[in-house]
Amino acid sequence: EVTVLTSRSAEEGLKLAEDASGVDAILLDIMLPDVSGLAAFEQFREQDSKRPVIFITADSTSETAIQAMTKGAYDYLVKPLNLPQLREVVQKALETRRLMSTPVAVGDEDKREEVSGETILGKSPAMQDVYKAIGRVAGQDVTVLVQGESGTGKELVARAIYHYSRRKDGPFLAVNCAAIPESLLESELFGHEKGAFTGADRRRIGKFEQCSGGTIFLDEIGDMPGLLQAKMLRLLQQQTFERVGGRETIKVDVRIIAATNRDLKAMVEEGEFREDLYYRLRGFLINLPPLRERGEDIEQLIQNMLMRFSRELDKPVTGVASEAMQLLRSYYWPGNVRELENVMRQAVLQTTGPVITPEFLPSLDGRPTSPLGPHGRGVEGGDDVESFVSQRLGEETTDLYNETLEVMERILLTRVLNHTHGNQSQAARILGISRSSLRNKLRTLDISISHVVNGADEDDE
Repeated sequence: EVTVLTSRSAEEGLKLAEDASGVDAILLDIMLPDVSGLAAFEQFREQDSKRPVIFITADSTSETAIQAMTKGAYDYLVKPLNLPQLREVVQKALETRRLMSTPVAVGDEDKREEVSGETILGKSPAMQDVYKAIGRVAGQDVTVLVQGESGTGKELVARAIYHYSRRKDGPFLAVNCAAIPESLLESELFGHEKGAFTGADRRRIGKFEQCSGGTIFLDEIGDMPGLLQAKMLRLLQQQTFERVGGRETIKVDVRIIAATNRDLKAMVEEGEFREDLYYRLRGFLINLPPLRERGEDIEQLIQNMLMRFSRELDKPVTGVASEAMQLLRSYYWPGNVRELENVMRQAVLQTTGPVITPEFLPSLDGRPTSPLGPHGRGVEGGDDVESFVSQRLGEETTDLYNETLEVMERILLTRVLNHTHGNQSQAARILGISRSSLRNKLRTLDISISHVVNGADEDDE
């Protein structure tokens, strides 16, 4: 639920923003009766430098709005307003506000005390190494590469580095390189000039220019296309770039934190990622451990999530039965902490009493899960598929078609990758699909190349 406050002048708006608590974003018209929109923007920034300001203008070529963007405005919209676009921009601005304003605590709080979802928890040696790494690098203005499987908390680590850095009062923007089409990613990051391509009806300021003086988090950097990698390398080397379709050299001051769930070193060897960019990105490397390698951290995370979701869902669930805890601890967790959160939320929602028992755990059967199979079941061949179908029929599933297709895809992909010793280019050729399609399938199924190859090696022994 969003509360909207309105004002008819800059003076009135500034007073509203100062007096009202929790103003998270501002929509600011260029044409105001008392002062210019740019002057009002500067005053709003003085009040709170982390609050996103979205300009509204009747002129798509407004230099005032563009100038404000280069000074840190979040975006600008052209009248007449497109309401779905307005809603999308405001939602993104509110999320950016949350990322910048919610500190990420780093430590090993006692598991019996509820802590925020914005806390990196864990007492295991592997997590202690992560805490030390964050502490060492946060105050140093160097590029950081965070590596880890999907769901391990790479964005939380990036935000912790930002909040403990000297740039904590500057902007923080997050961009998922895999979620933006290749044709649009360059414009999103570097901006474009009017007429640079079909549909470029106005100049756009990119994230790097918008984030100057702050920190940008590039998630899934391994999915950045090759042509864009060269432009990224220049930015890292010289802090300069040109907008798409432009000739003006733009200089920025931005710190880059990149993250990936892929093996960039292997991609370099296969020619899929630039070696010089790889070494520039890993000015400082942080490896996040998968949940299955964190020992007693799992129980601590479970206890914390139990308290958090019981409060959020208003359900008096106070504990986890020993049998259920054993299932949770023995599960492979291919989706890591993110998957554990989803399981605990569902368990709290479905539990009818004060204690979570095994029947309320979704899709867990108590056996250690193979990294290749869903629902805690390894998959190796046709017999396993028949067994899987029989078991799911007995469990009265209502999604057997999709579940079985997933099992078959896992069998096919893992068998081929074992055959090619993890070489994705050869695997894609054998399968008759593109490397990007293969990567998307591996990501969707949470199949790790290292686990496929290591598992094959263990079987061979």
